[in-house]
Amino acid sequence: MLSKSQINLLKSLQHKKFRSGQSFFLVEGHKSIAEFINSAYQIETVYHTSAFEPKVLNLSQKINLCEISVTELEKISSLKTPQDVIAQVKLPQWPALDHSQLAGKFSIVLDGIQDPGNMGTIIRIADWFGIHYIVCSTDTVDVYNPKVIQASMGSLARLKVYYTDLTDFLAEIKLPAFGALLDGDNIYNTDFGREGLIIMGNEGNGLRPEVQKLVTQAVTIPRIGKAESLNVAIATALLCSEITRKFGQ
Repeated sequence: MLSKSQINLLKSLQHKKFRSGQSFFLVEGHKSIAEFINSAYQIETVYHTSAFEPKVLNLSQKINLCEISVTELEKISSLKTPQDVIAQVKLPQWPALDHSQLAGKFSIVLDGIQDPGNMGTIIRIADWFGIHYIVCSTDTVDVYNPKVIQASMGSLARLKVYYTDLTDFLAEIKLPAFGALLDGDNIYNTDFGREGLIIMGNEGNGLRPEVQKLVTQAVTIPRIGKAESLNVAIATALLCSEITRKFGQ
């Protein structure tokens, strides 16, 4: 049985300031938890109901398992319909981003992405296309937000996400910067080369002016119909698909 203080602590991890203060975040669902178990992340405790069989996680390391009631699970879960297992995971302390790590590959840069579902989907898209690094503006939604974790479906376990001042970052890095803009060059006629940054902007406002100034080539997905814009996650997928198609040729 969990104490009231334990329940309050775990429930508080739904909020960024408490995640930062406690240095933990939560992952829900056995498929996502399994991805984090088999990664560089450190699992503190796996909480599960009697209906869940821990052996399905294929535990290869010693992990603290704690059986709790359905009622307790409902109190700490962020889901309307909780799954039978939740993991408390240590926030990682990645080394500072070394620009040389991004050379010779494509990475995603996010400017002010606010929707957790979009963020989680972009992480999943990056994982699908073999992109290992995402660099975010400081006002981009927290990657350890429960809705981001849920939407990423475990893909976050294979990526590194950094938050930084984008204007400083883009001014300093020596890589092509492809910015998604409505008036850019057609992506299907663009030579992306073999390395660079894919820069995606805020859902409502796009790239902020100071970031646009540091874009080396503006690109766009050609519009045939009448829609005003594309969802940022869908646009990211189309860009990644075209870049990796050409990269593999």
